[in-house]
Amino acid sequence: MNNERFEWQTRCEFNAYCKHTLRNELINACKESKRRQQREVIFSDLAPHEERQLFTVDKYFANEEKDDAFRVGDLKITAKLLAEALRTLPDEKRKAVLLYYFVNKSDVEIAEELGIPRSTVQYRRTSSFEQLKRYLEERADEWDEW
Repeated sequence: MNNERFEWQTRCEFNAYCKHTLRNELINACKESKRRQQREVIFSDLAPHEERQLFTVDKYFANEEKDDAFRVGDLKITAKLLAEALRTLPDEKRKAVLLYYFVNKSDVEIAEELGIPRSTVQYRRTSSFEQLKRYLEERADEWDEW
C-alpha cells in the first residue's frame, strides 16, 4: 500500500508541476503579445516618408531600352542573356561559378563549404565555361527578338 501511495503522490506532484509550467508559459506569452501590440504601428498611421523605408526597388532591368550589352566579335551579350546562361547550368556547377566569381571564394573555400575535393570545384568551374560559351554563341543574336 505504501508503494501505491508514493506513486500517487509522485503523479500529483508531476501534475502540479506541469500545470504550474503551463501557467507560467501562458503568462509569458500574454506579456510578449502585449509588448508587441504596444510597439506595433498600423500601416495607415505611417507618414509617407516612413512608408518608403519599408521596401526597396530593384532597378537593374528597369530601363531595358538602354543598351548595357557588350559585343564580343559580332555577338551581342546582354545581362539578361548572361543570367539565362547561368540558369541553364546544373546546380552544382552554378554554385561553384557563383561562389568563385561573385562571392570571391577560392577553390579551397568552396570545396570546404560544399564538402567536395578542390579538384572537383576546379573541374566544375572550367567545364562550365564551355557550356556558357556554347549557350551564348547559340543565343546571342536571337536574344534581341525575345
